[in-house]
Amino acid sequence: MAPSATYPITTRHSGADLEAISDAVDEINVLKFKAAQQVTEILDSDMSSPSSPCDMSSPSTTPSSPTQEHHDDLGDFDTPSHFDSTKDHSRFRQYTTAEARVLNFYSEQHAKQTVAHNIAARAHFNSPDRKRPEMTIWEAIECLNTLIDESDPDTELSQIQHLLQSAEAIRRDGKPRWMQLVGLIHDLGKLMLFFELATGQWDVVGDSFPVGCRFSEKCILPESFSANPDFTHPVYSTEHGIYQPGCGIENLMMSWGHDEYLYQVIKDQCTIPREGLAMIRFHSFYPWHREEAYGWAMKEGDEELRRAVRAFNPYDLYSKSDEPVDVEKVKPYYMELIDEFFPEKVIKW
Repeated sequence: MAPSATYPITTRHSGADLEAISDAVDEINVLKFKAAQQVTEILDSDMSSPSSPCDMSSPSTTPSSPTQEHHDDLGDFDTPSHFDSTKDHSRFRQYTTAEARVLNFYSEQHAKQTVAHNIAARAHFNSPDRKRPEMTIWEAIECLNTLIDESDPDTELSQIQHLLQSAEAIRRDGKPRWMQLVGLIHDLGKLMLFFELATGQWDVVGDSFPVGCRFSEKCILPESFSANPDFTHPVYSTEHGIYQPGCGIENLMMSWGHDEYLYQVIKDQCTIPREGLAMIRFHSFYPWHREEAYGWAMKEGDEELRRAVRAFNPYDLYSKSDEPVDVEKVKPYYMELIDEFFPEKVIKW
């Protein structure tokens, strides 16, 4: 079934432009991730404990989300990744060639991601008057593929290839089925461009952060927040802003983008465990999961969520390769996987 035959599609936004911005953002995160890994390796070599210095958490005992079934056996989702052990991380894009583009992107994003914008975006998303397209997960993947059928700066592979490469890397490393599914769907939030739930790249891709409190200095290019009206707001500019310490990471209003949109779409339509939903919602929240900012908002159980997001991170950053996945060969496996965690089959977007 052709997606365009069942719901309206707008293609006002260039897929290549979106991917160029997304890749340039990833470029910085690749370098930050690589640096963090090197620091961790150095520290680990001096410690007798096998634990990561950043991961002092115990196995998850957090009660389930009100909308999610509790999964007693999450599988070995947070064991070290192996698929990227032979990859030269430095070859993943060149920072200097994208620096101006990244600067321009974040200047716009940081100026426009206000509390007012986020409230309005959520009001529009939840409006009873908004037409919510209905399609299966696989149809959504094929639909997203039409957005980026132009090549991006680093690969000639389509979006469906990036999703399958992420999922296949997770699968080869023996991670649980729910995590493989997260790899397959984690970027489907970019469909918001089709459904007029975004106005440009600045509220689709890029690192995410909470609004309604002081912007952390650990956000990328933090000086550009000075153009945001909330930067000098008497409440929003304070450290805790509209929140209470210990309110919980899941209770922060995250900047509107493809991560938040997909989370809002599927949270009540799937049986993916809480850790998997956190991977989707917070995989761009680098100030928190990589730089350990916003610690004041964390409550019991949030460290397990951060551990989950960190476990997913390498598969998002390093899964692109020169070897495309045979879509038709793996499709039956992933169709079965989708049906396992999306019992209603057809999703309201």
